[in-house]
Amino acid sequence: MTSEGTGPDDHPPEPEDQARADFYALLARLYAAAPDAALLAAIAAAGPLAPPVEGGDANAVASTWESLRLASATADPAALADEFQALFIGVGKSEVSLYASHYLGPQSGRPLAEIRAALAELGLARRAEVSEFEDHLSVELETMRMLVAGDSGRPPAPIAAQRAFCERYLLPWAFECCTAISQSPVANYYGKVAQFCNSFLAIERDSFAIE
Repeated sequence: MTSEGTGPDDHPPEPEDQARADFYALLARLYAAAPDAALLAAIAAAGPLAPPVEGGDANAVASTWESLRLASATADPAALADEFQALFIGVGKSEVSLYASHYLGPQSGRPLAEIRAALAELGLARRAEVSEFEDHLSVELETMRMLVAGDSGRPPAPIAAQRAFCERYLLPWAFECCTAISQSPVANYYGKVAQFCNSFLAIERDSFAIE
């Protein structure tokens, strides 16, 4: 995403919000393209999250992150490129769609047009080099990263704006998308990506509910 902000960010995010933004950024990157060797090494070296609690979404985030971290330590970038191609691009038709329009029924209106309008209202736009439409999962996750952390041209968005975008444009379909990936026989590494994404978004959903 690119920002239409005009000045430096004088209000950097709190450490907890920076961690949220980093996870959004990582997931956006993984759903945009297969990870290269450098990214896999960085994930593997990141270390585990805080010790999980008994039960609940926090436990799921810690355990699914550990599965992704360990898988990243031994993954072959060439094999992951093939997996990404088979899962999300395919020949003629992908195994799993990463677009909101695929999951939201006619009652949802026009998802692509609506998210374009929402991004314009937020002062955000898809980068020129990005080929995916705005309702792609990676674009929506990157939007959340921008809202949570801001950038050099804009401060972080208020929590109400973060919640509004997430609940309106991401949560209504992202869990179904993650489930489709996890259940696909083609998914190996990306099954673990989807499981972590699912648990992370569940934490986000629950946190927004109590704000």
